Amino acid sequence: MSGNWFSKFSSYLSTMTGRPVTFVAAAVLVLLWAVTGPVFHYSDTWQLVINTSTTIVTFLMVFLIQNTQNRDTAAMQIKLDELIRAMAGAHNALLDLEELEEKDLSRFRKHYEKLADEARKALRAGGSDTDSPFVDNREGND
Repeated sequence: MSGNWFSKFSSYLSTMTGRPVTFVAAAVLVLLWAVTGPVFHYSDTWQLVINTSTTIVTFLMVFLIQNTQNRDTAAMQIKLDELIRAMAGAHNALLDLEELEEKDLSRFRKHYEKLADEARKALRAGGSDTDSPFVDNREGND
């Protein structure tokens, strides 16, 4: 059986659950449950209804959200890979970086942290940097 039906279902359900009307409906259900407390004398069964319902919904939503997040992340990575590939002077070794092992990622991260530190020092010394709207060469800026 193809997983395509689940992708379509999870996309649809994610869209629907993210709407304000869905939040309002959930809030109304909780309010109705709370209002019925005196009718059911705040019994254990009354409490079990909301506890079980919210646990089941939360359990299922974890998988739904993870599926949606996985697809969104994969699409974003492909777009970023395309930007790296298309940019003159970009390092193509950074393509598909998310597939590397942690030790290799750490090596790349340290390299870029060093470059960032050097760029900040150059800015403080009066140099310039491009595309840094929140950083200038004056000391003490937040």
